[in-house]
Amino acid sequence: MQIKRHKWNKRAIALTLADIAIINAVNYIMVFVHWNFIMDLSLVRQLSLRIPYLILAYVGCYTAFRLYNIMWRYAGFYELFRFGVATVIATCIVWCCDYTGMKICRYLIEAKGVDIPLYFNVLPTSVYIDSTLVIIFACLFIRVMYRSVRVMTSESKRRTGKGNAIPAKKVLIVGAGAVGSALVTELQMTDYRFGIPVAFLDDDPKKLGLSVLGTPVIGNCNQVAAAVKKYEVDQIYFCITDIAEARKREILDKLVETGCVIKMASDYTEFNGHKSALKEARQVDILDLLSRPPIELNHEVCKYLHDEVVLVTGGGGSIGSELCRQIARYSPEKIIIFDIYENNAYALKNSLDMQYFGTPQIEIRIGSVREEERLREVFEEFHPTSVFHAAAHKHVPLMEESPFEAIKNNILGTYNTAKVADEFSVQNFVLLSTDKAVNPTNVMGATKRCCELVIQHFAKISKNTKFAAVRFGNVLGSNGSVIPLFKEQLEHGGPLTVTHPDITRYFMTIPEAAQLVVQAGGLAKGGEIFVLDMGEPVKILTLAEKLIKLSGYEPYVDIDIQFTGLRPGEKLYEELILPSEKEGMHKTANDKIFVAAPSEFDDAVLMQHIAKIHEMSPEQSRAFLKELVPNYKAN
Repeated sequence: MQIKRHKWNKRAIALTLADIAIINAVNYIMVFVHWNFIMDLSLVRQLSLRIPYLILAYVGCYTAFRLYNIMWRYAGFYELFRFGVATVIATCIVWCCDYTGMKICRYLIEAKGVDIPLYFNVLPTSVYIDSTLVIIFACLFIRVMYRSVRVMTSESKRRTGKGNAIPAKKVLIVGAGAVGSALVTELQMTDYRFGIPVAFLDDDPKKLGLSVLGTPVIGNCNQVAAAVKKYEVDQIYFCITDIAEARKREILDKLVETGCVIKMASDYTEFNGHKSALKEARQVDILDLLSRPPIELNHEVCKYLHDEVVLVTGGGGSIGSELCRQIARYSPEKIIIFDIYENNAYALKNSLDMQYFGTPQIEIRIGSVREEERLREVFEEFHPTSVFHAAAHKHVPLMEESPFEAIKNNILGTYNTAKVADEFSVQNFVLLSTDKAVNPTNVMGATKRCCELVIQHFAKISKNTKFAAVRFGNVLGSNGSVIPLFKEQLEHGGPLTVTHPDITRYFMTIPEAAQLVVQAGGLAKGGEIFVLDMGEPVKILTLAEKLIKLSGYEPYVDIDIQFTGLRPGEKLYEELILPSEKEGMHKTANDKIFVAAPSEFDDAVLMQHIAKIHEMSPEQSRAFLKELVPNYKAN
């Protein structure tokens, strides 16, 4: 590959001529100033004779340091440092030339007797120092002026759309800190192609009225609507990285209401010197609007996984796969992914192997939790010390249509897995349950309540295994959840379908759910049902409206929302605990995780019903569930 050498374009020639003019002017002016503007003919001659090597020294050094190749409008500290070093070296060369010329002249006069005037002499040290500083300042001033003119010209063209420039979007930046200033710098460096910063908003009163890189700080973050209206803002960048979650949600809600395109900037430390603030900025996601303070995990509690063999049923699913990722953080010896569907499990194994380089070892075994013998084969092969049971049918409407499949997969599958785990003296067994198990109105919820009873039964009879269940609300982004459905409907231009205007749900993210499950395994003593403090329930209608606004549309104007009516088995409000579980409910070491008091039930009746599953007909499914879960009320 041929490397292109320096090219003397018009810009480089203009800067060279400007440098030559400055160097020659400084050559005379600094000497005049030093001698109080009293000059004799010999000194003028000496200064004139210096001109050729002055030009060669300075222009030569600037060329050697490739200072004429620099795009000065994008220059930073490194370029300024190079310019200073080149100027100092050039001054040293000039001093050497002066000294050499002086020695030659004295030699000719004293040794050879040549009758010549002393045209060369070393100037006072202060002249060299002052000349260097003035040359640096003057030459950089020319370049800064060039940069400023280009920036202002580009900004003017982008604002007005003159020439070939496309009118730039007007950008409001929330957060006048390191991230916000880095963003403004990049917008300037890219000729404002990605937007013109018009104003900052910041909650720090000390910044109000100040200017950051020419962009004013006009108010606090509560004044978003007024700022958008005043400056006709098209796009907003949220650039506050260190902020309480509650305040973050409050500000983001205000941003969403403006109807502008909103982007979240990354932490300054993540892109400084390595990445682009503009490229790393992402669209605000609905998860940002539902975020809560992160669950603080006690890592000492989670060390029970270290160097152990862990089996995850349903490990290829959306929640099971995240569970495997969370488990891998605690350095187990092996993770066994047990799943009926091989593609997701294979993709997860590849992902974990690339991230952890084979430690822990990731093994896949294909099979169904309905098959007790297949489970026994896997347990015999690996002898896991901890089991996380995530395999289940979870889709509410589909399970209403196939209740017997839900019973076989959820109840019988849980029983089989727990039974085999007890036989092989597994230390910890954690079931993933759901808030739909509380006063269930659908088949899926009723089967999950039965699963909780199975776990509590084994907790009573097991001598070696600690059985526990974790109950949480809807998981955002999981397969079958409402967010992916809404996004798909948006891609097709709507409408978004909501079953009822008043329907509400508790929400948590997939990582939150997985972290809670991992924590529960370490906190369990046997028979607990762990419940997460889910915060306030969210209206699905509000969720749909915010998602539409985040996509740059107006609800009911650009994208319609239709109400389809409650689906079979669906209820308006979910509950996290049964009334009988409230008394005796207590916090764990983590104040976001509670333990529900166990409800009384007849273990003999439970075991009798499970024994009948193989013989019962599908038509008996709902009656079967009603007998086991008396508070199950089918819609």
